[in-house]
Amino acid sequence: MFDALSDKLQTALGDLRGRGVLDEEAISRAMREVRLALLEADVNLDVAREFVAHVRERALGQDVRKSLTPGQQVVKIVHDELTELMGSGSSKLAFSPRPPTTILLAGLQGSGKTTAAGKLALLLLKDGKKPALVAADLQRPAAIEQLKQLGAQVGVPVYADERGDPVKAVHDGIERAGEDGRDVVILDTAGRLHVDEALMDELADVRREAKPTNVLLVLDAMTGQEAVNVAKAFQERIDFDGVVMTKLDGDARGGAALSVKAVTGRPIKLASVGEKLDALEWFHPDRMASRILGMGDVLTLIERAEAAVADDEKEEMERRMMKGEFSFEDFLKAQKMLRRMGPLSGVMKLIPGLPEVPDVDDRELGRVEAIILSMTPHERGVPHVIDGSRRKRIAAGSGVSVTQVNQLIEARKQMAKMMKAMGSGKMPTALGQPRKKSATKRRKKARR
Repeated sequence: MFDALSDKLQTALGDLRGRGVLDEEAISRAMREVRLALLEADVNLDVAREFVAHVRERALGQDVRKSLTPGQQVVKIVHDELTELMGSGSSKLAFSPRPPTTILLAGLQGSGKTTAAGKLALLLLKDGKKPALVAADLQRPAAIEQLKQLGAQVGVPVYADERGDPVKAVHDGIERAGEDGRDVVILDTAGRLHVDEALMDELADVRREAKPTNVLLVLDAMTGQEAVNVAKAFQERIDFDGVVMTKLDGDARGGAALSVKAVTGRPIKLASVGEKLDALEWFHPDRMASRILGMGDVLTLIERAEAAVADDEKEEMERRMMKGEFSFEDFLKAQKMLRRMGPLSGVMKLIPGLPEVPDVDDRELGRVEAIILSMTPHERGVPHVIDGSRRKRIAAGSGVSVTQVNQLIEARKQMAKMMKAMGSGKMPTALGQPRKKSATKRRKKARR
């Protein structure tokens, strides 16, 4: 996800990070590299120009010049501008005060609407909603059967009418969902080209009948700039509220995700980051900006961990983590949790400060376990005693290199430090700055 863009941006900004003084030439050189990185990522030309202009203007401002760490300030500016570019507002959907809430999915053929409908149903189910699926794709052969299979897998009802009238199918499906006490109805419409007048008119009719609370355009991230052109065309014909970006895990460039909000004014609300049904996530621009700049994504890491760990283990794990007591024994206990959090390569990218590990896969969990089991019980419980000679012994005993042992030790250290900071209320942001205390905490302190 964004691998090529991430590498290029980090390289472009790398020279600035350690500089104590910034001059206009250094900033201009970095901005040329940033602009080139964006264009190579298939970002819209006008969007790339405007982005670089905003960063350059802020980077040359007095606040940066007077900063003790001007290089880091420029990186922060890039982070802020990336967040704004992708949509700084909330990614949450709107829910009707009078259920059922209706969500209409639209898009081209092959964009992944039907699968996205199933994934969205599962995501809402986990959020405590009672979703239902309505088959309104009467164009594609076997579309209804595919939706029924997805509904069975996630455990939600599917309402289908194969009589050939999508407007009637939507009307009846919403009505039946309400009668059955379902509070969210997801409408899977037929894929259509934006130049097909008849099908676009049909979609407009479906929208008028459904009166949807949310209209989401499903876009294939792999199509790059073409996805943005499609979004613009759909916006002109049937206005939509947000975007579901599919196949984002396979998009190394990221042009569509970085351009769509700037071009259409509509944010990405959801992103599909894998083939499994649980691989749909709420899209957080600030977290994605941190990932792109190699800063990790601790909040997403924590959310995935909370969803994966058993309830009876949460309290003890939280207590130990908040004290920074994250030993290698805890690491072993977390093996099952890690396997439930998704592909290991994706999890590792969320950890700040962890070196890039090429070609990592789930087999890495076995190597991690081998390294930990090669430690003595004392070393597992008190990791800071592991010196150079112990690391060599552990590496030899587990059949890995000392570098791999060092990476694991550093990862544990970073996680322990982050958890301890959270427990003390000094959770650092991706840019190394402490978060501001909440208004409640400030009021309590003032009263004391």
